[in-house]
Amino acid sequence: MAQTKQLIDTLKRSLKAHGLLYADVAKHLDLSEASVKRLFSADALSLSRLDKICQLMEMEISDLIMQMSKETSFLVSELSLQQEQEIADDVGLLLITVCILNGWTVAKLMEVFHFNEHQCIRYLAVLDRLKLIDLLIGNRVKLKVSPNFKWRDNGPIQRFFQEKLAADFFNTQFMGEHEQLVVINGMLSDEAMTVFNRKLKQLAVEFNGLNNEEARLPLEQRRGITVVLAMRNWKYGLFDSLRRE
Repeated sequence: MAQTKQLIDTLKRSLKAHGLLYADVAKHLDLSEASVKRLFSADALSLSRLDKICQLMEMEISDLIMQMSKETSFLVSELSLQQEQEIADDVGLLLITVCILNGWTVAKLMEVFHFNEHQCIRYLAVLDRLKLIDLLIGNRVKLKVSPNFKWRDNGPIQRFFQEKLAADFFNTQFMGEHEQLVVINGMLSDEAMTVFNRKLKQLAVEFNGLNNEEARLPLEQRRGITVVLAMRNWKYGLFDSLRRE
């Protein structure tokens, strides 16, 4: 799904570069403009329709894939251990990093948090050095992270959230709007656990896809959401005294 979205995003940029609109695509596919918009927003273009759109631009699908590869080859999918540690060691930098990756502007950062323009620029300069962004004229930001960017497994950022924020995260009854806590247990074979673990990873991919798609919306229409997906072979220590050796 992540690669499909990358390809559709590349297609959109290519159409724009060719001066083509949704209306032009709709006419070429013999569809309504609304139908074309739905296909693009749902990343639901069939191979035959993708081929026809490429023909409209006098391209082959292979040309589009090559263009996507060139675009994504320069994007960051993961930081080094040292780079993550640098961010984790400065709470202000960590906060701004997370916000910028979610599409915040400098103006919004100063409006919501106790940062002045100089502090924001100083932190953004660090992110520019780490190649997460390009810091442009007028304090504008261009993200340089790939759609499948993630923090390192058991890395400094992941450990920070585990150690510092876990208690605060679970300090709720999960009864609020859009809150949900699901705790399930059972006994699965190794094969079944592998299948379920794969489904968890797919769910994370789908969440990232939604997050990337929604990034085009104004901040006022989005809410900060944190999802914790966990799975392990675990026995509650409270019952240790009742277990046979």
